Amino acid sequence: MRSITARSISLFSLIALVAPALAAQEVEAKPSLLSPNTGVMAWTLVIFVVLFLLLSKFAFGPIIAAVAAREKALEAAIAMAKADRDAAALLLEEHRKAIEAARGEAQRFIAEGRATADSMKAEMVEETRKQQQEMLERARRDIEAEKMKAIDELRREAIDLALAGASKVIEKNLDDAQNRKLVESYLATIGAK
Repeated sequence: MRSITARSISLFSLIALVAPALAAQEVEAKPSLLSPNTGVMAWTLVIFVVLFLLLSKFAFGPIIAAVAAREKALEAAIAMAKADRDAAALLLEEHRKAIEAARGEAQRFIAEGRATADSMKAEMVEETRKQQQEMLERARRDIEAEKMKAIDELRREAIDLALAGASKVIEKNLDDAQNRKLVESYLATIGAK
């Protein structure tokens, strides 16, 4: 291939050297710009055909192959970009679904938390109400016990006062135990009425 290229270059160089010399011979005849010069036209056409054949043999093939390779590479890049875009769209859709699922799960957790809080609140209110009832019942029992204790204390005081008053009236001190029984039986009959 180098020998062909070297020959082509030497042929092209020869034509390039000969063409100006031939053109210079014709220029001496003082051509006008409007009159056609067939010699120059013939050599220009010969140089163009030779150059075209050389370029088509050695340059156009590699250029066309490079352009085709570049076109295939661009098509492959476009196809890869499209595949990447499709994969990204699928991934985006998966992420959106995952976010929606997480949002739904969070809403469920919030709802469960509210329900748990409401039930705990209801339980606490009920327990507080029960404790309050127990405290009221205990207070009533304590009040009743204190009331009975106070009544018994008042009865003893009343008996003592009655005995003291009666002994002053009679001026005689009766037996303490016997007097106490007598007054208690009297007061029991009064309390039963």
